[in-house]
Amino acid sequence: MIATFANISKEGSITIVNLDHPPANTLSSACIENLRFIFQELSVDEETNAIILTGSGRFFAAGADIKEFVAAFGKQEDALKMAEAGQALCDEIESMKKPVIAAINGPALGGGLELALGCHFRIASDNAILGLPELKLGLLPTFGGTQRLSRITSQAKALQLILTSQQLSADEALQLGIIQMVTEPTELLTTAKAIAQSFIEGKSMTSVSRTIECVIQGMREDFQTGLERERTKFAELFLTDDAKEGVQAFIEKRQPRFKHS
Repeated sequence: MIATFANISKEGSITIVNLDHPPANTLSSACIENLRFIFQELSVDEETNAIILTGSGRFFAAGADIKEFVAAFGKQEDALKMAEAGQALCDEIESMKKPVIAAINGPALGGGLELALGCHFRIASDNAILGLPELKLGLLPTFGGTQRLSRITSQAKALQLILTSQQLSADEALQLGIIQMVTEPTELLTTAKAIAQSFIEGKSMTSVSRTIECVIQGMREDFQTGLERERTKFAELFLTDDAKEGVQAFIEKRQPRFKHS
């Protein structure tokens, strides 16, 4: 796995992707391309059941590389490609059938916050700040921020946060449901690992993956289509060895021995 802009490590079936693009982990075009490759590889890595995304140094991710914007002025097609690449990265993370946890270790601004919003669970250190300041540059959030923030909070709150370019503390983001937990900086990664373990320990990845798909895809569909997907995925599990093992283990009052098949 070529990880030019990140350090990759593993602890059991948990893979940690540590953004490493100093000084602020900016999401340049090359960085976005590399992250897409990393997550595509992890999506099919049979030894990875959960992923933690965090940042090296003081920043989680400071956002897009502003210097690249200068070269795109007057070139609408170039700007469109930048937006498409950033959206594709966040979509691919959100569509992962393995839990992805954002461990926000510092400022997550602009594209950095949008990257975190694409993850399934977000935990932040108490010194983190979060915000979408793009309007101050005469631009707008374009890695999915206008859509995901409104779904995670509300239309009114998303408009308020984006139009004011307000920077939130970790505690303020927690109150709005943008993140799910706040920790001391020294406890961030340990807590993220514990959460990741709780998502997968004692569970079959055949059911975990289908559950994530139902929830994420359901947000993009109407209610009845979501229900149809839910019952289809439920029925599919009755063809798996893990479902047979899980039910039998429950009846026999023992721990299941899942093979993730």
